[in-house]
Amino acid sequence: MNIWIGNLAPGTTEAEVRALLEKYGFPEPTGILAVPGDGMRPGFMLEYEGLHAEGIRQFVDRLDGLYWKGRSIVVSIA
Repeated sequence: MNIWIGNLAPGTTEAEVRALLEKYGFPEPTGILAVPGDGMRPGFMLEYEGLHAEGIRQFVDRLDGLYWKGRSIVVSIA
C-alpha cells in the first residue's frame, strides 16, 4: 500500500517528512520516494507493506489538510 503526501513546501526534506509522520503516530514506511513535481509542489510517495487499508486510512485522515510549513498538505492512499 502506498500513501501520497503532496503540496509540500519547496525544500522539504525526507527527514522532515519522517519526523512529521512520527509526530502523528504513523508507522515507519518500508520505502519513501521523493517526487519533485513541478518544483513548486513537491511530494513524497510512502510505501507500506503488510498494513491493511482501514488501519492506514486512520493515519491518512489525521494528516490530510494539515497546515504545515505554510501549506495545506494533501495526503491520500495511492
